[in-house]
Amino acid sequence: MSGPLEGKVAWVAGATRGAGRGIAVELGAAGATVYVTGRSTRARRSEYDRPETIEDTADLVTEAGGHGIAVPADHLDPRQVRAVADRVAREQGRLDVLVNDIWGGENLFEWDTPVWEHDLDKGLRLLRLAVDTHAITSHHALPLLLRRPGGLVVEVTDGTAEYNRDNYRNSFYYDLAKVSVLRMAFALGHELGPRGATAVALTPGWLRSEIMLDVYGVREDNWRDALDRVPHFAISETPRFVGRAVGALAADPDVARWNGQSLSSGGLAQVYGFTDVDGSRPDAWRYIVEVQDAGKPADVTGYR
Repeated sequence: MSGPLEGKVAWVAGATRGAGRGIAVELGAAGATVYVTGRSTRARRSEYDRPETIEDTADLVTEAGGHGIAVPADHLDPRQVRAVADRVAREQGRLDVLVNDIWGGENLFEWDTPVWEHDLDKGLRLLRLAVDTHAITSHHALPLLLRRPGGLVVEVTDGTAEYNRDNYRNSFYYDLAKVSVLRMAFALGHELGPRGATAVALTPGWLRSEIMLDVYGVREDNWRDALDRVPHFAISETPRFVGRAVGALAADPDVARWNGQSLSSGGLAQVYGFTDVDGSRPDAWRYIVEVQDAGKPADVTGYR
């Protein structure tokens, strides 16, 4: 049975782990050919020094029903990114979906540390990884995406435009990075819309990424064991949930209605009707505002 994205070509930049991996797999499950790029390969790890690799992600894409193609690339190096774009053009002749999920800043930001005390080199490196990489990738990928009408660009960030407007995100550099990606989607919407393509910003909720599970000392199969220590973790979601959000957007013939907007996995689930892998629809950002930030006891009733 062919999926709704059969014959479509996607490029998920930053697909080694977390949201990028979940997005790549779900695009594959919908039948797409998915190029997955990042720095961690089976032969060489990034400074994260973690076991996840782009080859593993590509295999998961193929197992899900798509065609996964792993291509090593440091998205701070324009030459490497241009080489990926040239390869996609040569092998496929088209690009239908670009997902900018490059991050790499987990070990660089210092929570609750003012800018004058935060390590400057780490802060500037974080901004380069979170912002420059997206601009470099868009520069080289968008000419190919614009060859055909209907292309989609997804800028992955943390927090909706509304939430990040009203809330300080714990660090000058982290705050700036995540707001910048939101603005990128807004700007790309203005540049791509008249040319027949769509750009959106998309945030997952509280993501049960590989790193987050490790932080709490749990696995996906026993993640609820962390709730005694972190009760609000009950609203968390798998990376596949945001992946299904991207899949729904990519398959929507009227996706241009979202152009330039800030979207969330939980919000889109209410529109498109998809669920997380457990059948629930966690609406994390509404929960964070109405329950967590309001100082109420953890209770996901009505939020998933």
